[in-house]
Amino acid sequence: MNHSSSPRKNPSRETCEHTIKRILMTEVLEHGSNKHFKSAADFLSYFESLYPASAALTKQVQRAVKALDMPRDEQGYFIVNKTAEQFGQEQEIIQLFSQAHVKVHPMEQIETVFLEADVHMRACLIHMLQNSITFRGKFLTLVETANGVLIYTENRSLLLVLLNSLTI
Repeated sequence: MNHSSSPRKNPSRETCEHTIKRILMTEVLEHGSNKHFKSAADFLSYFESLYPASAALTKQVQRAVKALDMPRDEQGYFIVNKTAEQFGQEQEIIQLFSQAHVKVHPMEQIETVFLEADVHMRACLIHMLQNSITFRGKFLTLVETANGVLIYTENRSLLLVLLNSLTI
């Protein structure tokens, strides 16, 4: 019995989900982002090229899109490989970064200087350096350690000149 002429049955919802993810990943890899797919209807032409067009196929694709629960960007396009919860968390982080004026400093450009200091003077030393006009803009952060203060800076040589000019 030859089954090649018989129409193919509709794919399962899970198969549709997998196919939709694959389509979106290909879109992102080829174009950098999804700028084509906003709804289940946008995927139908692909599925209709593989399966007979029917109301049942349309419903199955719609169910798959709904089950994937993909977030959408500002223009309404699906975002691949993120849940709505992940996207929401990322939006909160973006907002917090903006409010906090966050700047990323890659550590390969950062140098360190260690100040050995007595335990009872470390907090005061950190406070004085943080509020010093001389040291303003000369370091990224100060970290109290077991034996002193670790200074992260982008210009170690300048910081060392300033620090050495103050040591007894």
